[in-house]
Amino acid sequence: MGQGEASARGTAMEGDCLSCIKYLMFVFNFLIFLGGSFLLGVGVWVLVDPTGFREIVAANPLLFTGVYIILGMGGMLFLLGFLGCCGAIRENKCLLLFFFMLILLIFLAELAAAILAFIFREHLTREYFTKELKRHYQGYNNTDVFTSTWNAIMTTFDCCGVNSPEDFKDSMFRMINQNHMVPEACCQRTSQTGELAYINQEQCLLGNMMFRNNKGCYSAVVDYFELYIYVAGALAIVVLTIELFAMVFAMCLFRGIQ
Repeated sequence: MGQGEASARGTAMEGDCLSCIKYLMFVFNFLIFLGGSFLLGVGVWVLVDPTGFREIVAANPLLFTGVYIILGMGGMLFLLGFLGCCGAIRENKCLLLFFFMLILLIFLAELAAAILAFIFREHLTREYFTKELKRHYQGYNNTDVFTSTWNAIMTTFDCCGVNSPEDFKDSMFRMINQNHMVPEACCQRTSQTGELAYINQEQCLLGNMMFRNNKGCYSAVVDYFELYIYVAGALAIVVLTIELFAMVFAMCLFRGIQ
């Protein structure tokens, strides 16, 4: 009789624990689902917005790429949240297993990205970017992805070259444009009647320091994103931790379902 009561009590506790895991997983994944829906909504709104915001984004390759990253992240979170919610509330083994495999693939991809970033960290140095700029930057050929990306960076961050405008000495840009010391993306601009216009483009292209941006883009970008780099690092650790717990919850619920 005592053994039967202990067994029943243990079964009841196991059922309560399983129920707790189920509802925790549902709430957790519902928040992920809402976050994914929000990001998808923002991305779609930017792409179809009739007020002209779409043209502003399309004119800047960095922002344009960012919109598709937001859409991709939103779609992934939407799918994960949906699978997790349905799998938990319906106690569906198939959905839970699919959710676990998807989380595992994302976790492994993030781990691989971190390892590759560490292996190829020398490609993020000033010297590497300077060498690539001298070799490949053409100045005014916006059909070239490398050139258009650098033009967008220099225009967005009001900078010039990797370290300074001196980076364009002995470069492909100077070979193609022998009369220009720096590209027009390096020229200072001012707002006139709501539009940006060059202060003195002619003097800037001739190398006049008064009318060009003299700060290097490496320092400008690092300074701008310094806070965000630490936030992104902390967020990455939080996301990886959440993914680990999600996989543990999914497996526990999967094994507990009869």
